[in-house]
Amino acid sequence: MKHTEKILIVDFGGQYSQLIARRVRDLNVYSDIVGYKQAADYISKNKPIGIIFTGGPSSVYEEDSPKPDESIFNLGIPILGICYGMQLIAYCLGGRVEKSSKREFGKTDTKFKTSCALFKDLKQSSSVLMSHVDYVSALPEGFVSVAETANTKNAAMANEQKKIYGIQFHAETDQSEEGREILKNFLYNVCKAKGDWDMKSFLSDATADVQKTVGSGKVLLALSGGVDSSVLAALLSKAVGENLTCIFIDHGLMRKNEGDEVEAAFANSEMNFIRINAQSRFLGKLKGVSEPEKKRKIIGEEFIRVFEEEAKKIGVVDFLAQGTIYADVVESGANGSAVIKSHHNVGGLPKNISFKSLIEPFRALFKDEIRRLGLELGLPDYLVYRQPFPGPGLAIRVIGEITEEKLSILREADSIWRSELEHSAVKKELGQYFAVLTDNKTVGVMGDYRTYDYTLALRAVKTSDFMTADWVHIPYEILDRVSSRIINEVSGINRVVYDITSKPPATIEWE
Repeated sequence: MKHTEKILIVDFGGQYSQLIARRVRDLNVYSDIVGYKQAADYISKNKPIGIIFTGGPSSVYEEDSPKPDESIFNLGIPILGICYGMQLIAYCLGGRVEKSSKREFGKTDTKFKTSCALFKDLKQSSSVLMSHVDYVSALPEGFVSVAETANTKNAAMANEQKKIYGIQFHAETDQSEEGREILKNFLYNVCKAKGDWDMKSFLSDATADVQKTVGSGKVLLALSGGVDSSVLAALLSKAVGENLTCIFIDHGLMRKNEGDEVEAAFANSEMNFIRINAQSRFLGKLKGVSEPEKKRKIIGEEFIRVFEEEAKKIGVVDFLAQGTIYADVVESGANGSAVIKSHHNVGGLPKNISFKSLIEPFRALFKDEIRRLGLELGLPDYLVYRQPFPGPGLAIRVIGEITEEKLSILREADSIWRSELEHSAVKKELGQYFAVLTDNKTVGVMGDYRTYDYTLALRAVKTSDFMTADWVHIPYEILDRVSSRIINEVSGINRVVYDITSKPPATIEWE
């Protein structure tokens, strides 16, 4: 893409790394996340206007704790360290970091020196999210303290001359009252950003890039009917027209009636649309497989093989297009980040594919950016705001081995859960909701008979970016009605539980 200014997010294993990147983009500045070992190479190639060090679980004084090449401090590029990132700056530049006798976790009242560029136009005190055991006990030479709490004298530090700053708290979270303004001050007051990142400019750049890459070649799109691939279909259709063929592979892992719904949405459009029914093929490959990473990789490879076979039927197809998004890339361990789970379209792809190359225009976008792009392309709301559904489908919502019986049970139960929520007042709070068929069987009683059936887990979260998510407080009467309907209407389930875990520490999906 042609955006000229970038912020580098150097990842030290912090749980909010992706959230930091997302918040920067909210402020119209493009950001990339890379592991700390890849930072130097990224800087030399991309010339970022600013650098942000993330938090992390380590202690900087431990011998094997992650640390960047210290030449990064002499490049003249503004740096902001968050939590571990602040401690890292202090430690590397000659300050002292120690374990605190008074830990700070949660919302904490903090006083700011508003003469500092980082805190310009802020209130002199507000609440921030603290989460630390270590603290900076002595500042490096040239730094001054610019914020404090009741327990932490150096809650933030600054070297205004070198434009290097550190904050002990997490400004990227909603729990920090003026966190957005602090990040904005770093981007615009310190880094002098112009703010040239938006979906209109992205659409123009992406369309031109696709046209340049493809030329007169033909493109095959893996269309799932979900938000990402639907928006990509619209962009590619705009860019290459009749040279695009959209193939929908029904792998037998869709939700209730979903295959038919996808076909109905696209079959009568101006796009070349083909539906492939490959249920028995995928389920055969997955037979006996329980490990989630292996499931993802099997599905990823089989998708590619089906596309290769269909491409031969169509004729010469040069490019395979996928709706891969930034969350898929980061969670799959790209750029040196930790592998959370290999998404079937990233870490799950086979190394040998017969296409000239992959086209993935959305690799740099977050989910809500995809939605905004869809609106920019003129797609209807029902497609843009459709419930997210992972590429591997119900394969990662059936825990353990996948069977036709388990899939049938889950489809019916999931349909009840989604239907009840979609007709409730709580729907407006929801970002994603679905059911998971666990591999646990428990003893129950129906009538006068003992049962030994599956436990079903219900999940509902609210999120703006799918990088973090909070579980939704569903009213008891809805949970009661859903549980009763599932137990009475779906054979094979005798217990229903509700997942009350946020992301992090959990992911939204169970596998």
